[in-house]
Amino acid sequence: MAVTGAGPIVNSLTAGKLPKGAPWMLLIGSWIVLGIVFLFVQLSHGTTTFNLVGSLFFGTVLFDVLIYVVSYLVEGVRRARDRLLTALVATAFIVALLPLVSLLYTVLSKGIARFDPTFFSESMRNIVGPGGGALHAIIGTLEITAFATLISVPIGLMTAIYLVEYGRGALARSITFLVDVMSGIPSIVAGLFVFALFALLVGPAVRNGAMGAIALSVLMIPIVVRSSGEILKLVPNELREASYALGVPKWLTVLKIVLPTSAPGIITGIMLAIARVIGETAPLLLVSGFTQSVNYDLFSERMMTLPVFVYQSYVAQGLHAEDDINRAWAGALTLILIVMVLNLVARLIARFFAPKLGR
Repeated sequence: MAVTGAGPIVNSLTAGKLPKGAPWMLLIGSWIVLGIVFLFVQLSHGTTTFNLVGSLFFGTVLFDVLIYVVSYLVEGVRRARDRLLTALVATAFIVALLPLVSLLYTVLSKGIARFDPTFFSESMRNIVGPGGGALHAIIGTLEITAFATLISVPIGLMTAIYLVEYGRGALARSITFLVDVMSGIPSIVAGLFVFALFALLVGPAVRNGAMGAIALSVLMIPIVVRSSGEILKLVPNELREASYALGVPKWLTVLKIVLPTSAPGIITGIMLAIARVIGETAPLLLVSGFTQSVNYDLFSERMMTLPVFVYQSYVAQGLHAEDDINRAWAGALTLILIVMVLNLVARLIARFFAPKLGR
């Protein structure tokens, strides 16, 4: 018997579907709406500072509500719940990024005032008011960091190779334990160690860039060892066994097979170590000192670095306090840009040295 008046059977899973870019449009729209609201509230209170972090956070919360409601109306409850959970995961990611966004926004907005050619072409020699720059600090940072890298990378990489490829027994366990302990050493302790060492060797009045590089290398070496060791462990043993089967000795297998395969990861680990130490202030303040003049010689006289420059500009404010603060923010922005450039260069080098697959 035929059933009359029955409509077509509708699949609830495909009855309605939001456009592909709908979540992104809702997210950006929520940010814009909350940004306008925050801007209006701040203008009504007489302030002109834009609350970027608040706009992003509450805009993301508004997006969570909107994506559930819109999806519920169009796609049904099951799809709405799925989109809500996805939105909550994205919200957690955005909230984790908010401190970084706030940091970059603050440094950029406050440091751009002195981000001019003079800042990169002049030092602070004979400058007591407006003007001056951080040329001496930029040169010192690059030289000290480069020398610290030159010391740390060979030692750290060879230690990692020994622990992964050769190390067995009590000696390897002792080295691993010491590396773990060194990973947690405060930076000021590294500075005090180098200061005490050179005080015994050449006297307590000596300050130079080389001492700062050695202090930074004490902090870099355990990071290079741990990161390089973990990357070397990821190299498949089949590659080593294939090389041994062809009669290649172990040292040549490490040199020709293991290291090229793990080169991208090792370079990334080295860059993480550099980024870890390039912003250190305490050890450099102890052993490298500070100066207002350009010094190109690592082994003679005091040498200024960007972290110490920022610290001194903020702490030792003179009659022209606003100029000192602007120079401090510009120095912080320069330091961030240097780290970003180094990371981009490391990615390019890692891509160049990555094993070529295929024919």
